[in-house]
Amino acid sequence: MTEKLYTQPQPADRYRRQSDPLLQLDKVNVSFDGFRALTDLSLQIGVSELRCVTGPNGAGKTILMDVITGKTRPDSGQIIYDQDTDLSIMSPVAITRAGIGRKFQKPTVFEALTVFENLEIALKNDKSVRACLRARLNAEQRDRIDETLKLHRLGGARQRRAGQLSHGQKQQLAIGRALVSKPGLLILDEPTEGIQPSIIKETGEVIRQLAQQGDMAILLVEQFYDFTAALADQYLVISRGEIIRRGKGEDMQQDAVRNLVAI
Repeated sequence: MTEKLYTQPQPADRYRRQSDPLLQLDKVNVSFDGFRALTDLSLQIGVSELRCVTGPNGAGKTILMDVITGKTRPDSGQIIYDQDTDLSIMSPVAITRAGIGRKFQKPTVFEALTVFENLEIALKNDKSVRACLRARLNAEQRDRIDETLKLHRLGGARQRRAGQLSHGQKQQLAIGRALVSKPGLLILDEPTEGIQPSIIKETGEVIRQLAQQGDMAILLVEQFYDFTAALADQYLVISRGEIIRRGKGEDMQQDAVRNLVAI
């Protein structure tokens, strides 16, 4: 691979060199009945990087997330997490437990349960829903949920049923559910979908705060150009299953990325 690895200093990380990629995809191919969904796709994501993936509808962005999280098996190629974990042979549940969290485009929440209970279940994802709610939280787990509620501005709604939240609040809760288990890589699928402009700004602030904590990498998949340009450390554009452009987030305007996304 020729891609230069982006990473930020993270002195507290004693186990991984800063020059080591957290996630590596090497010549990944996916096809469905002869249709090439991904073609020789390669990328590296560094420790604490905020990488934005954009492109037109049908470009292959969802398939990229699916192969990373085990929902789709690649026909060929390597997908390596944290140096030695081969994601291509693991189940979605095993991949989640290995340290990869995903927020889907449509918010995935338990609408009949409270906001607090939604985060509690996400934190104890090795148990059934009933077992999660029966098991007592320790002090560290309660602190983690409280921190997540504060970050996503949901503290005042902690005992409200998730079904009573606005769409923007459900998006925040869905991000919180993916975040509360402390993943090493957080995948966010179009977090601005269906929410008001004022909430989009708040969502961007939350994502930037997460990136600045330096304890995870973030893969942000988003078609809203202005949102990605404001956040990206690095970007890549996918079209017809191939990466057609990549670079630094600060160069997105001069690289005419807006025109590529509108294809």
